[in-house]
Amino acid sequence: MSSLQLSLAAIGALTVGAVVVYNYWTSRKNAPRQADPHREPLHEPSSAAIDPVLDSDPASLVQGDGPMEPVLKDTFTHLSQPDRKTQLDALIDVLAAIEVDQPVSGDAALAALPTTRRVGTKLFSVEGCVQDTGHWESLVAGRRYTAFQAGVQLANRVGALNNIEFSEFVVKTQAFADALGGSASFSDMLEEVARARELDQFASVHDAQLSFTLCARSSAWSPGYIHQHAARLGFVPGVIPGRMVMPAAVQGLPPVLSLTFDTHAALAEDPDLSAIRSFALSLDVPQTAREEQPYERLREASMVLASQMDGVVTDGEGQVLSEATLDQIGVDLQQLYDALDARELSAGSPQARRLFS
Repeated sequence: MSSLQLSLAAIGALTVGAVVVYNYWTSRKNAPRQADPHREPLHEPSSAAIDPVLDSDPASLVQGDGPMEPVLKDTFTHLSQPDRKTQLDALIDVLAAIEVDQPVSGDAALAALPTTRRVGTKLFSVEGCVQDTGHWESLVAGRRYTAFQAGVQLANRVGALNNIEFSEFVVKTQAFADALGGSASFSDMLEEVARARELDQFASVHDAQLSFTLCARSSAWSPGYIHQHAARLGFVPGVIPGRMVMPAAVQGLPPVLSLTFDTHAALAEDPDLSAIRSFALSLDVPQTAREEQPYERLREASMVLASQMDGVVTDGEGQVLSEATLDQIGVDLQQLYDALDARELSAGSPQARRLFS
């Protein structure tokens, strides 16, 4: 073999070697970042998955029926139980009084309830007046009740109570009263339907679901990498793959924040190979009391995760959210909270959680 041939062969070998090294470096550079098996989260997540109470749209910032511009557009180790209170409220329910001639047992009242507790898309409920205390409560076996009231929700995120739903409410309530030998009295349908429309209009104007999108600057993330960093801030796995939630202090209440990424990536045969370039952090505003400082926690979690994971916080359309924009969102949210307070539908209250559901 001539010296020229030897030189060409050597150059070819070097070229092939360089290509192999480059491809290896490129694949390593572009591979999704993996969780560190030696790095423990600051807070150990709960072993049981927590199912979020409500879904919110992680793709955009929403107020009412359409997207809104960005300008308005702790971890709890021990969870306490919510206080047991009456559910029906004339503020957001149509109420029908049911009189009985003599006290009725809770067992008999429960047996007389309809098989479904929905009227169309609205919640249907019955409460009883406890004989011993005179307090109203959801029906309980073993109690005795001297009167009852049935209610149907005036509005929710699906819309306002309509004539057909009101009529179905009357039928269900009357059947319950007849089963107990009682008599029911109802308010005027047209007045209640008009009240439902007015409440629905208020709710649509003052509804808000905020969502920030974290985008990777360079290397993508694996599901495990996202889980590890989110767990350090108090997020725990939800029931839905690709979803994590930050639980509320009171068990049974909606989560303070939710984190969502591609469900297909979470369900992949080998999740470590799934490359995720963005995920959403969301807050359902009317569902969480402002005393919990949910927006401040959303903002802080977004910034911490962006810093630790080499990401950037955007509005979901790729626009980076500046500090000034984030400040303005906070100001606008305080005005929204004030409007809900003035209507006696404070964010996080039982009434607001039902109305905005």
